[in-house]
Amino acid sequence: MGAGLTGMALLLSACTAPGGDEENGGDGGAGSVLNVGWNEPFRSLNTETANGNAVANAIVTYLLNDNFVYYDDELELQQGELGTVEQVSEDPLQVRYTFADDATWSDGTPVDAADIVLTWAAKSTNYNTGEGNRTDDGEIQENEGGEVYFDSASPGSALIQEFPEISEDRKEVTFTYSEPFADWQIELGLGADGVGVPAHIVAKKALGEEDPEAAKQAVLDAIENEDTEALSEISNVWNTGFDFTSMPDDEDLLVHNGPYQLADFQEGQYLTLTKSEEYSGPRAGNIDTITYRYNEDPMAMVQAIENGEVDLTQPQATADVLAAAEAIDGVNVDTDDGATYEHIDLTFDNNGPFDPASYDGDEETALQVRQAFLKTIPRQQIVDTIIDPLNPGAVVRDSFTQVPGSPWYDEIVANNGADEYAEVDIEGAQALLEDAGVEAPEVRFLYGASNQRRAQQFQLVKESAEQAGFVIIEDADDNWGTRLGDGTYDASLFGWQSTNTGVTEPDANYRTGQQNNYGGYSSQEVDDILTELQTELDEGRQLELSIELESHLHADAFGVNIFQHPELLIYRDRVQNVSSTAVSPTMFWNFWEWEVS
Repeated sequence: MGAGLTGMALLLSACTAPGGDEENGGDGGAGSVLNVGWNEPFRSLNTETANGNAVANAIVTYLLNDNFVYYDDELELQQGELGTVEQVSEDPLQVRYTFADDATWSDGTPVDAADIVLTWAAKSTNYNTGEGNRTDDGEIQENEGGEVYFDSASPGSALIQEFPEISEDRKEVTFTYSEPFADWQIELGLGADGVGVPAHIVAKKALGEEDPEAAKQAVLDAIENEDTEALSEISNVWNTGFDFTSMPDDEDLLVHNGPYQLADFQEGQYLTLTKSEEYSGPRAGNIDTITYRYNEDPMAMVQAIENGEVDLTQPQATADVLAAAEAIDGVNVDTDDGATYEHIDLTFDNNGPFDPASYDGDEETALQVRQAFLKTIPRQQIVDTIIDPLNPGAVVRDSFTQVPGSPWYDEIVANNGADEYAEVDIEGAQALLEDAGVEAPEVRFLYGASNQRRAQQFQLVKESAEQAGFVIIEDADDNWGTRLGDGTYDASLFGWQSTNTGVTEPDANYRTGQQNNYGGYSSQEVDDILTELQTELDEGRQLELSIELESHLHADAFGVNIFQHPELLIYRDRVQNVSSTAVSPTMFWNFWEWEVS
């Protein structure tokens, strides 16, 4: 899975805790309490699905489950508590996962091969027999006619085409790749929910198997034997069975293997985690209760910090938010570039102004209209007006794959064709539209209605594009995230947050038909480059391929990137050992080191 969506629309709620005196521990001092402010409610325990692939979910599941590897705040991979991952053969590439002896689900069932094999099978798409049954809004439904469809995709997992070798006690699993894979170390061991949802619970719900050991074996048998009848039911549960927006009655859904457990969840208001009595690992943490309190309004979150209702938050950064936070006594404000970057994508397959089908299949005409629109995007003005007051010296992001300041960034930007859209060129846009013979093309522009910063950006884009002759139709929608890919808009503005530093991460965004390719973009040349990137281990060649990839995206007018989000980490003096890392789960990466006074 690639990047997580950010800036999703939220349920607006008052910043109030479950009860008690927040300043003194929430329950009269019976245990240490930390109140965390976040802008989007949790909705799924399975972060590998299309619906679950969001930071709001990952920051919760990361505390509920252990993993094999994780990133520290220097983006260095560290070994997690589930066990070890190692390459045991180079040709063919073989990767072995060895589970720790004490790796156990909270109901006493061992964490083992069945869990990681289920995650691999789901992400690989190798077992899918159909394309999934979706509503008009794009929500995945139960499979029809016994088909198999796991709502996930990962090119690395797809390269594992053989059922793995499993030790007798199921504590060792060895996967063999059909080709070399550059990011083997993070393919199955990095997930925010560890190795994924518990296989024995999936089998219990899908196949009616009550005994945990028998349930695990049933999952393994279904995958090894390609039993489509069983896999159809398994994929149904895997896709949506772990989605909920308030405290579930079914305790099976709360089974976890990490240091915290879900104790309370009031829809749209707060979610509470408490230390798990079943956990004995080293990441047990110092805080007894962590409550996530939801509010999309960043100024309201700052007010909650000032009132002592919230101890720690990462709200969307604006100049007003920064000034307000810095004015509060006893509060720390750390500023930096965050993991999220802002971008505008165009839609290629909806019979809109950027789709060749609108011009009787004329690819060149559609390309000219796309190029004309991108020439009007006032990227530097957006950065100067909205971002520079927060992060002086902020730059326009000119790379689809690299963060400004990263080792490859300058060389990629110098060679990827980004200079075509370096400055607003109204005359050039008008000339392209005239040459294409297209007058006043209408562009439906989708963005989050309640996001003030994106509303500002939209207005700047609208004013500029209309000077060139475009008709910009505002499509502001708080449910924009559920509409991505549904063809009802022509341009979209949102943010991607990186989940890892691997060279294969862009695959999900730009490959034909991939999960995050919402605009229906398709290029055989790009697909071939992404395929080669998966198996290329030489860093020099990886850089060359990244330049080629980005050159095609710019030449095809896929869209434009605008800026790296400025990040504000705001926390009260009572909280120690807090820092953030530039990938999901951001400030939660070292939760076990947090302390409160």
